[in-house]
Amino acid sequence: MDYRKLPKGDEKISVIGIGTSGIGQAGTKEAEACAAFAVENGINYFDFASADDVPFEAFGRALSGCRKEVMFQIHFGAEYTTGKYGWTLDLEKIKRSVDWQLTSLKTDYIDFGFIHCIDEAADLDKVISGGVLDYIRQLKKEGVIRHIGMSSHTPSVVQQMLDSSLLDMLMFSINPAYDYRHGEYAYGEVDERQTLYRRCEAKQVGISVMKAFAAGQLLDEKLSPFKKALTEYQCIQYALDKPGVTTVLPGIRNREDLKRILGFFDATPEEKDYSVLGTFAPQDAEGICVYCNHCQPCPAGLDVGLINKYYDLAKAGDELAKSHYRSLEKTAKDCISCGHCNKRCPFQVDQIQRMQEIREYFKEEK
Repeated sequence: MDYRKLPKGDEKISVIGIGTSGIGQAGTKEAEACAAFAVENGINYFDFASADDVPFEAFGRALSGCRKEVMFQIHFGAEYTTGKYGWTLDLEKIKRSVDWQLTSLKTDYIDFGFIHCIDEAADLDKVISGGVLDYIRQLKKEGVIRHIGMSSHTPSVVQQMLDSSLLDMLMFSINPAYDYRHGEYAYGEVDERQTLYRRCEAKQVGISVMKAFAAGQLLDEKLSPFKKALTEYQCIQYALDKPGVTTVLPGIRNREDLKRILGFFDATPEEKDYSVLGTFAPQDAEGICVYCNHCQPCPAGLDVGLINKYYDLAKAGDELAKSHYRSLEKTAKDCISCGHCNKRCPFQVDQIQRMQEIREYFKEEK
């Protein structure tokens, strides 16, 4: 297992976590076994935006003996009074739901308390005016919540919350379909979504990724908007390569799903390579570096993807990215304009021009 540090904290989070949305259908025993198997394999991050109430008590029993070693992402707005998932902005219902979730999970604290599923500005206004945000902030002050987060599919709404500087973590849908305007939750243009990821990294807000497979559509040639299937490993790597991403949360149904997902760590670079996206991404995605490093190896020794990433982050206001860039062994000034990267780039990025642009931005002499 690999881990990434939470930007605003000391926690080290497994790059693959567990989404519990579909595990309830397997029943209590299998859900409990999945939780135990996940921990045995180094997974320490669990999201509880579930389709039903089954995972709560099951995971609570399985993880009670190692509670301090795992992290729970709990949603303020998800409620389970019928046994099935429901969504609410009513403060009193939220309080009752959170109390029930804590009791079921056998814990008295929340690692990540999330404002749940806010896709419209009007709903964010209700969270603020209705006292939900104040309640979350109070629980953090009392130590019940360690970090405040938010889940959303809408870049503009997230940007509004980022302005408040309250967030430590964002749960967001990241996959090639949504990033390239395909699918029910494909909100925002290509540039708008990429800008959001960069701003999260610049503001030290981690991203936990939901819907990495676009609800399974990307894994099925018949359902994929690209008319070609991707693999789970390609989708996971795609998400992990985005700025700000801390962990990817695949929804699993049983241990077999989890075993297959964990195979990601034994997969070859070729099995994770998603550069095929360049053959079916929309025209307005062309010319945008996605840091896939398909252009490697550079004859001059440049890490082209990382140079581009630090540049984009610096432009987004990340002062640390500027420092990281200047610490690179080879920077844009070392580009020899051989064109090797341009020929190999699946997204038709003119890296020769980009290196000149980056060199000028950082005021480097050739």
